[in-house]
Amino acid sequence: MEELAREKEIPIVGRQVGSLLYQLAITIKAKRIFELGSAFGYSAYWFAKAVGKDGQVVFTDLSRDNIELAKEFIERSGFQDTIQVHLGDGAMILDEISGEFDIIFNDIEKEDYPQIIDKAYDKLRPGGLFITDNMLWHGRVLSDDNSPPTEGIREFTKLLMSHKGFYTTIIPIRDGLSISVKL
Repeated sequence: MEELAREKEIPIVGRQVGSLLYQLAITIKAKRIFELGSAFGYSAYWFAKAVGKDGQVVFTDLSRDNIELAKEFIERSGFQDTIQVHLGDGAMILDEISGEFDIIFNDIEKEDYPQIIDKAYDKLRPGGLFITDNMLWHGRVLSDDNSPPTEGIREFTKLLMSHKGFYTTIIPIRDGLSISVKL
């Protein structure tokens, strides 16, 4: 998967973040995880490994090509009974699926980040984790860049850090990861 990501220049969280996601999931004994934007399933693999055969990872992506690639990797990994694949808008799919999640991983279009905070809060169990990738956005959040993705991450950061229902830390690993615990 890492080799394919390099070849096709598909952004993935990478081994360092993948290992951290795995560790966080096993630490809170996560059994149900929702991914907002899964690309071809790299982070889903780490989460599936953590939740085990009796857990569930809900995979969402807008790209049919990503879905097809993911299905191949999921089959090869043996997690086809653990990872539930959905083609479509992750935020809409999150609304449609009932029940609470232990972890919600956010990696959707950056300009849409601010709209997902309350949805994630409503779908997480108390003590659950809302994890968001690309919080440093390659340094652009500290630059003069006013593009919609950069502005989306800036607004998201302000809203998330002031949210009364989350306790949030931003870790400067790879491209920045926020970890928010639902209080």
